[in-house]
Amino acid sequence: MQAYDAQTLVLCALAEGPLHGYAVNAAIERLVGQKLGPGSLYGALTRLEAKQLIEPADDAGSHPRQRPVRLTPQGRQLLEQELRSMAKVAAAGLASLKVNPA
Repeated sequence: MQAYDAQTLVLCALAEGPLHGYAVNAAIERLVGQKLGPGSLYGALTRLEAKQLIEPADDAGSHPRQRPVRLTPQGRQLLEQELRSMAKVAAAGLASLKVNPA
């Protein structure tokens, strides 16, 4: 069982630079070994843009699936906070299991 938050995965995919929807999903697949379904991916992109955590990377006005998006400064900050929190939880869980972190 692997539980990943679609919005966090999208933010992680965009951490290195702007991508369009298909490229975001390809980056997510490289990261976790599976793609998001179209509804999950484009729903996450829509919610993240509404929260001003991502923004269009250019003014091309192309179709949403082909329009590159990038992290906003707020998105970058939130991603860092989320990843630090996840790292603390993972470290505590692994320590409880008496497993060395990878």
